[in-house]
Amino acid sequence: MRAEKPPPPRVLQAIRAPLQAGAERVDPPVLQPLGVVLDLLGEGMRTRLFTVGGEGAEDACLRPDFTVAVAREHLARGVSSGRYLYEGPAFRAAVAGSERPQEFLQLGVERIGGEASERDDAEIATAAWRACEAGGRTDLQLVMGELGLFDSFCAGLGVEAGVRGRLKLRLGDREAFRVELDRTPAARADGGLARLLAGLSPDAAAGVLQELWAVTGVTPVGGRSATEIAGRLAERGRTAGVSASQAALINRWVEIGGEPLAAIAQAMVLSRRAGVDLHGRLEACARRVAALATAGMGLERMRLEFGWGRPFGYYDGFLFEVRSGGLPEDTPVAAGGRYDGLLGRLQPGADATAVGCMVRPGRAWSGSGSGA
Repeated sequence: MRAEKPPPPRVLQAIRAPLQAGAERVDPPVLQPLGVVLDLLGEGMRTRLFTVGGEGAEDACLRPDFTVAVAREHLARGVSSGRYLYEGPAFRAAVAGSERPQEFLQLGVERIGGEASERDDAEIATAAWRACEAGGRTDLQLVMGELGLFDSFCAGLGVEAGVRGRLKLRLGDREAFRVELDRTPAARADGGLARLLAGLSPDAAAGVLQELWAVTGVTPVGGRSATEIAGRLAERGRTAGVSASQAALINRWVEIGGEPLAAIAQAMVLSRRAGVDLHGRLEACARRVAALATAGMGLERMRLEFGWGRPFGYYDGFLFEVRSGGLPEDTPVAAGGRYDGLLGRLQPGADATAVGCMVRPGRAWSGSGSGA
């Protein structure tokens, strides 16, 4: 397995320093349960995972990042809040035609519990920015997204939760997003089976699926039970589509982007015209931008894109990437955001606010010359 070259120790310490304040060092297991990771990161990450398993053993994967692993450790401790610093290798399989390394050093901080605020978001994003600067990068840009606002806008239009969830997962991939937005229940390839399962009890739906597997000779993989898979299909069968008028407004929303305050002003106008009250939420967004500017990032080095997302299914609010002009756009130096719903998905009833970031030291180090 080819590993990304780390920066020299003195540079690594400089990159680490902005993230350390008030944080406890943790080292979660390299092996993580495959089914949990896929549920939280999304099926689109399956081809990027190194999976392991065997007869009688639960399917697992090498951790592709630390957020889920740290959240699981936090829950195991049974505490209400914590601030955690991590550092270690993460693993992702190379996609076809990619020269990206399969093993890379990742460090970061996760803040779990407490009151969620735009100040916390700005503090985490600023720490990531400072870490990237410490590696010697001087050509940085902060790209921000707002998944929570996207969800609220769509909910205000009357779009059902299942559709909103699928659309959020595809933000950032314009082609996949358009395909999902244009779908109707009748046009879905899985529509017949999904609608059938939607009308059955969970046990009956799982039984139908197991019978179908037996008849067709299919062997399920990935660590998911028939009940889980049937439940997901049934949910699709119960979900309505998006009307033409809703789709037109959503398309206008995801086109908004650019200088942050100008983008917020555009979103204010569109939401009012659409009859969706987002005034307070957009004002909070503006306060976050102001906090970032106060921390030393000029508005000219920030971009807010209301139609942007990252390929990790646990994000549900503010999110960001720190990019370098010397690296390809799809190789961020740092990234992070808010994932308030993650703990409740891992353990029902364990809801807690959460925000964090990761930094790739191999990319932050300007002397590496690496776009890996």
